[in-house]
This record gives sequence, structure tokens and C-alpha cells, in this order.
Amino acid sequence: MANINFDEYKNIWVFVEQRNGKLMNVALELLGEGHKLSRDISDETKVCALLIGDGIENLAQECFEYGADCVYLIEDEKLKQYTTDGYTKVIADAVNEFKPDIFLYGATHIGRDLAPRVAARLKTGLTADCTHLDVSVAEYIKFAEENTTLNTKSLNPEDPNKNLKMTRPAFGGNLMATIVCPNHRPQMATVRPGVMQKMEPVAGATGEIIRIKPEISDADIHIQVVEVVKSAKELVSLTDADIICSAGRGIGDASGFDLMKKFADKVGGVVGSSRACVDAGWIDHSHQVGQTGTTVKPKIYFACGISGAIQHLAGMQNSDIIVAINKDPDSPIFEVADYGIVGDLYKVIPEIMAEWDNAEALYDATTK
Repeated sequence: MANINFDEYKNIWVFVEQRNGKLMNVALELLGEGHKLSRDISDETKVCALLIGDGIENLAQECFEYGADCVYLIEDEKLKQYTTDGYTKVIADAVNEFKPDIFLYGATHIGRDLAPRVAARLKTGLTADCTHLDVSVAEYIKFAEENTTLNTKSLNPEDPNKNLKMTRPAFGGNLMATIVCPNHRPQMATVRPGVMQKMEPVAGATGEIIRIKPEISDADIHIQVVEVVKSAKELVSLTDADIICSAGRGIGDASGFDLMKKFADKVGGVVGSSRACVDAGWIDHSHQVGQTGTTVKPKIYFACGISGAIQHLAGMQNSDIIVAINKDPDSPIFEVADYGIVGDLYKVIPEIMAEWDNAEALYDATTK
């Protein structure tokens, strides 16, 4: 174990990922989660946003509004475009100088590339794809009571230990593992988009901006970004959707997604899918919900012909309302559903769409 003065490590850092001058949603979610964790640690603990790029100081205001107490700003023309080498160096240098206790990243393509490199550089641990974070033993035990795969017999609710408890699915999603990093700092985790709750923004909120002059040269960056090519295919934004209409193997074949598209258009939602449909080539991976897809938390989640494998449940069970439609009354999906309909989705969905029209007509009539 390295000789570490743990008293030197304070505050919670969030890597606030930005692309083309716009903050990623997961960054705002992590600022909210950081704010919650900081209040469980101490009144002196600050939530600090780490902004990296060039010409992005204007984004600091949005960080303050979503929960940041201060913003560490690293700007350089060499950092305008993300590179693993460049970002790793300036982050490692900043951590060694300011010593955060906890450091959170979004589990985006960039976050999943960057966080392991930073952890290796700092000789600390990293827990990937977390779905729950906690520093309070009592609060963690309360959370664990809802997850029968978590063992809390050895935990004392009065324990003052403030190690970050990082929970993530393990062994194919068949159990939830909670990991701590007691011997190294900072404690680092990546968190899936759509899992944590954003704070309500506070208009006009202010905080401290700490400008860091990076020591970076061309020799530190071993790749050159020649061109950024964006996919021309239609992309679906599952993490931002209020209503998701998802289909599983029970839909039969790829043509069933024509009905799902009509259903989603009718209710103002987007189309989701289980892994089975993606693996069968019926729909693009961008629609996949679950442990190996996107974690979502919409207001309404329609699970149509989805049996409810634990890998899928891990990605949608925190939805506000879950409506399950399945022929099999014993499907596991009904165990997490708020409303369950046993029946053929090809008969049930058209009925829901018709009733949706009736409800809209009634609403229009009563509001005139």
C-alpha cells in the first residue's frame, strides 16, 4: 500500500464532458449526484466541475446552476479536440496538484476511454458502469435491502467510514457488486448516463472559477485527429425520452418494429429494444436498453413482448411508470411493472393507441 496522507484529499470532482461547446447530460446528472454525496460527507466538502477544452469558459455558469460549487477550467488549443493522451496528462497533473477525494466520470465513449488511463496514471482504482453511489453506511444498507443480491451483514449503520461505495452489475447482471477503494486516492468511478438525477437548475447561481494553465506540448499527444466523421444514420436519444416503447423477442420479427414506431409516434415517445432484437438484426444497437445498451429513466416505459431478463431490467427498472405487455403471465417483467397486461401485443397496442386518441379528444373537448 502506498504512503498516502488521506487528509490531503478533499472534495468531489466531476469530469464535465463537453462536445462542441455543449455539456453532456450525464455531466449534469453527476453534478447532482456529487452534490448529494458531498452533503453526506461534510458541510466543507465541495462539488467541483472539471472543464477541459478551448474557449469554453461560458459553460462554467451552467455547471454552477446544476450544483457545482467551483469549476476547474483547463483551456488550451491543443485540448480543443479530445485526445486520450492530452486529456490524461492534464487531468493527472491537476489531480496531483489539488487532490480530490472522489472523481466521477460519465460512462460515455470518452469517459470509458479516459477514466482507465487516468486511474493507471494515478495508481488508483476505478469502478466502471456504476448504477449506485453512496458514502453513508446507513443509507447504503437501506438501498441494499431492495437488492437481495447484496450482503450487508458485516456492516454497522453507525460506522463513520466515508469510503465511497460503488455499486455495479456483475457476472452478466446476475448480482450487484459493491466496491470500495480504501487504500488509494482519488476514489474513481464511471456512471452510466440516465442513472442519476439532475438537480433542478438554480438560475443565476455563482461559484469560484479556478483556472489551470496546462503544461502540455505536441510531444505529449501521440495521435492526430485528422477528421471527425459523424454517422449519417438516424440516432435515437433514449436517455432524454419521457416515453419509451420497447419491444423484445415476443414481437416476432423485424416487421414488428413498424407497429412500435407507430405506437411511439402516437404517444410522443421513442422506440427501444431488448438485446435479443438487436442481436437478431431487427433494429440498430442505438435503440438497445439494458446492461449492454443504454440505461434509461423515462416517465413511462412500455415493455412489449419483453420477458424481463435481469440484464434488461438493470437498464430500465428505475423508470417512473412501467407498463408490461406479454402473453406469458409468469414473465419476470411483471414483477417490476406498475401495470401489467397479459395478452397479444399485436392486439393490445392498437387498443392502447385507440384509447390514446379518445383521451386526447376528451381532453381537447374539456379544455375548450
